[in-house]
Amino acid sequence: MITFAGFSCHPPILLPSVGSKEDRLKVKKTLNSLELLSRKFKDSKSDIIIISSPHPDWGFKVPLYFIANNFKGKIETLQTGLESPDYYFQLGEQTAEKLDPNKRYGLIGSGDLSHCLKPDGPYGFHPDGPKFDKAFIKYLKGKNIKKFLELDNEFPQAEDCGLRPFSFILGILEGSKINWTPEILSYEGPFGVGYLVANFKLS
Repeated sequence: MITFAGFSCHPPILLPSVGSKEDRLKVKKTLNSLELLSRKFKDSKSDIIIISSPHPDWGFKVPLYFIANNFKGKIETLQTGLESPDYYFQLGEQTAEKLDPNKRYGLIGSGDLSHCLKPDGPYGFHPDGPKFDKAFIKYLKGKNIKKFLELDNEFPQAEDCGLRPFSFILGILEGSKINWTPEILSYEGPFGVGYLVANFKLS
């Protein structure tokens, strides 16, 4: 049984041990949204977390720190690679078939959107960047999975790291035959990288 699902960005700068007070003030929307997501996760009483990310160090650490700090249950991780978003969506569908119906699962997709939103960002500026992020949110809110999975082809220079881990989570939701409604909690990009936090209402 899936009791929680959310998307989280994962910049290390969010951590008090990494980011300065000034830096963290610039991502206040993101921090507030992660606090809300944490409360929703706590209310879900999940036994097991399934978290996907392309990065093995901060990709798992940052979302777990904010969403599931002090979680005592089992954590299953999936590190995504260079395979297509559709590959990970299908892997998510397959994963859904193996879930224990007697367990309560919390799903976390960890990743950032475009890294080229501003000239002073990590990859400079490319027009695909803001277009990718806008389309990402549009397709997610509209539950247009076909277009969502094709975002790589539509905006090939966006330089994101979230599409694949997020596609995996959507695959689990779809494969579980659960009714899900995306809720965008926040989106901002003060450092030239798109930071998205989203919750999924489940029924």
